Amino acid sequence: MANRSLRRSDRTPRRGLARRLLRARDGSAAVEFAMVALPFCLMIFSILELGLIFVLDSVLDNATSDTGRLVRTGQASAASMSAEQFRTSLCSRMSVFSGDCAARVSVDVREIPQFAVVPPDPMADGTFDSDSLVYTNGDPGDLILVRVWYRHPLITPFLDQGLSRLNDGTARLSATTVFRNEPE
Repeated sequence: MANRSLRRSDRTPRRGLARRLLRARDGSAAVEFAMVALPFCLMIFSILELGLIFVLDSVLDNATSDTGRLVRTGQASAASMSAEQFRTSLCSRMSVFSGDCAARVSVDVREIPQFAVVPPDPMADGTFDSDSLVYTNGDPGDLILVRVWYRHPLITPFLDQGLSRLNDGTARLSATTVFRNEPE
């Protein structure tokens, strides 16, 4: 009998320690915050980056429309504007995004015979083919298609899976405008 009582007394402190540890709630808030903090921060940064992309897309669309007006009104033909000058003019209209715009933007200005024409897509096969891009101001009365692509690097992981059609993990924002050049 004496042997049984010793065994019970040996187990009592262990059970008491286990019960105290299971009842202790001192660090539970810190552990719960640690589990939630990383996904929460990732979500907040993703929302902020997505907002930046929407603003950038709006600025790019306005800059493309405004710069395309130079072609439509004949000002580009009168100044013998080149693709590089068109790009420079477009980047000057990109406000806060104009800093490295020239290195990130690609321009395609071409005459099209009718509205139903589908020009070649330079973003085929996961790469961007800038060799298929052309630049022409056209003549009065011509239909002109202006397409602009802006390469924006993505910082937040997982956004590149939903926003990028290219293998480099960047978002390619595009803006397009079509118009008939004004008569002389």
